[in-house]
Amino acid sequence: MAAAVARYPSMPGRSSTPPPHLSLNTSSRGTPTAIPNKHIPECSPGGLPATPPASPPRQDSLIETSSITYPPDAYCSLYSDDPPVYTITADRMAEALEHIATQPLPNPDQVFPWMHGLHSENQIQLAFFSSRRRSGRKVPRCIRSITVVKTGGSLSASKLKGAIAPDELLESVSSDTPRFIECDPKDGFSVRNFQIQACKLAMVSDIIVYGDHKTKPQDTIALAQKISRAQRQYEARNGFPHCLFNTFMLSDPFASMQEKYPKLVAINSTGDMTGEIADFFYWERYEMSAMSKATEISNNVFLGPTPDQALHPDCVGEEGYDMLIEATDLAHVPESRSLRALRMGLERVHRKSTLHMEFPSSGSIMPPTWAHGEVDGLMEMCKWMYELANPQEVRRSKRRREEEDEAIEMDDIAAPRKFLIHCTDGYTETTLLALAYFMYAEGLPVHDAWIQMHRDKGRNFFAYPSDVALLTAIQPRILQDSPRFNQSVLNLSEPRWLSKLDGSLPSRILPYMYLGNLGHANNPELLRAMGINRILSVGEPLSWPEDVKKKLDWPAENFLMVDRVQDNGVDPLWGEFERCLKFIEAGKKEGGATLVHCRVGVSRSATICIAEVMNEMGLPFPRAYCFVRARRLNVIIQPHLRFTYELLKWEEYQRQRRNEPLRRDLEWATVAREIALMNKPYSR
Repeated sequence: MAAAVARYPSMPGRSSTPPPHLSLNTSSRGTPTAIPNKHIPECSPGGLPATPPASPPRQDSLIETSSITYPPDAYCSLYSDDPPVYTITADRMAEALEHIATQPLPNPDQVFPWMHGLHSENQIQLAFFSSRRRSGRKVPRCIRSITVVKTGGSLSASKLKGAIAPDELLESVSSDTPRFIECDPKDGFSVRNFQIQACKLAMVSDIIVYGDHKTKPQDTIALAQKISRAQRQYEARNGFPHCLFNTFMLSDPFASMQEKYPKLVAINSTGDMTGEIADFFYWERYEMSAMSKATEISNNVFLGPTPDQALHPDCVGEEGYDMLIEATDLAHVPESRSLRALRMGLERVHRKSTLHMEFPSSGSIMPPTWAHGEVDGLMEMCKWMYELANPQEVRRSKRRREEEDEAIEMDDIAAPRKFLIHCTDGYTETTLLALAYFMYAEGLPVHDAWIQMHRDKGRNFFAYPSDVALLTAIQPRILQDSPRFNQSVLNLSEPRWLSKLDGSLPSRILPYMYLGNLGHANNPELLRAMGINRILSVGEPLSWPEDVKKKLDWPAENFLMVDRVQDNGVDPLWGEFERCLKFIEAGKKEGGATLVHCRVGVSRSATICIAEVMNEMGLPFPRAYCFVRARRLNVIIQPHLRFTYELLKWEEYQRQRRNEPLRRDLEWATVAREIALMNKPYSR
């Protein structure tokens, strides 16, 4: 992993700059590519609590962020006084950014609900948040940050850590009367306004403006003066002291910053990512590859993502396989003659090259209208793969096909062939073929295949409900044709949990911790089959039938209910972290596994899982967030603003507990901005 961190490889479709939907600057590289089949579920905020929730422990003291850029004339030179603009050296800028990174963040109650965005005309948002705190719209005086703005706005090269474009901050860069953007939404209700945080924090920041070698000095001067005027206007409107926040221009060239402080450079002057700054897009892809890397599900048949050694050092390249089978929704079930031609091709290549073919993706063969030809093709595909992967098993079968025109040496026919069933993420599109083959090759009924693929083979996968219906319906045929199944299909019994299965299993975050929804939690037979024997319910009670409770006999100490925590942006969760993590740790020591769930499994429960990953693995928040996000499979985790902020405070506590100095990898504004950009491709 260390080698991968040293320098990030280029990512297909990765934009270093935000897409236009957020009114942010966009580079020519295009917008980020979404992970297939992931989506953002609806997360109801619940009702407003009748009384304000108690403040989390250790968060009752007032915290004010200090900065070495204030007062400005103590450290920097005044360039002009109308409006006031200062110059700052690379040394002083690096010192200032390091100082901010080591300052504790204000406690959540000091900055929320202001951070949610409380526009004076948004009556829904105001009624929800401000009815319990009339001062909620006032700008907190405890915040002081540093915002870095690049002249011209192109962030595809020469990008410093956390840098934003001018149009992310100013209403109109060309205006003679510049103003900060009114970023608080005028309409609607949301507790996930991540897209406004960079702008909101810039208004309570000292702002440093810089350019690259292509930037004209007068352009940087003009931009700095406009930002300074916007600061003066904002001060007057909010009753701030004069020049409480100030504007600076970097006096040293970007090349000097790149040479002296490379750890502050996200993208160098030639447009390459340096790997020095945590990048959410990169780490999501990296963690997804680490999670879904190819493994053997049956003899000589592997399942995993499309090979990409540039992304993960453990990834086996194409040359490690004889045949790559890509699952895609554009493919058709291969015909018999196509399979025969591919068999002949495999026999002739003598492992000198890798052949490629396609097969329909999961969810593409739909009940109840599937054609018999599709099922015939699926069965023929399984048999074809099995014979080539296991020639010793079929040695007594016919060695030559009637339509072959030439003799084939016995040794060539007997050579086993290695297959990789793959798709982009390694677990969604491939599930139908992988499970069908696993049932056929191992002689397993569908319910055993589902559990053994996950538990024994270590595969995380997501299937569509149609896949469950199809495989259940054709199970007798798969097993009758299977070379391994030696029972009667008439004697098979189906477990109760299978009828409740919608295709998804709880997501394995760590070997001892799963993340899921209320439906998973209310399917105890499934949990028991997966080896999950403890349930942590975050704000959502279970509804198990009485007969199930008596039959399974789960001890009371294997349940923990965190009550009165809704996903409403008001209820804190920080105060429950310690209790929840102790419960999870107890299950780990017993050798079992804990399901952490809320209603949807994306916000409250995801927050607890991120906190545990930070605690167990010692990861900072950006890495832990991407770790959990990659493993949540078919849905996007969505901890709201307050929960995300609390996790940054949790990182501070983790460092304190490990006797490490407080230091954030990324500031709040950058964290929120990255999350907004990651989520946009999935938004409707």
